[in-house]
Amino acid sequence: MPSYPSTPALSSRTLNHLADLVRAERTRRRSRWRRLDASRQALLALAHLRNGDTSTRLAL
Repeated sequence: MPSYPSTPALSSRTLNHLADLVRAERTRRRSRWRRLDASRQALLALAHLRNGDTSTRLAL
């Protein structure tokens, strides 16, 4: 019996697209600085959506 992943793999294109959206939103809000750059923030957002983990659990 073949096994299938429970969620599809995410491409780097998806990550780059979301990072671009995060950058655009930061520019729109005129945000001065963030602890994480846009690509890391996008990666954490996708990890949360994929696994349902909290940000505290993802930080471990």
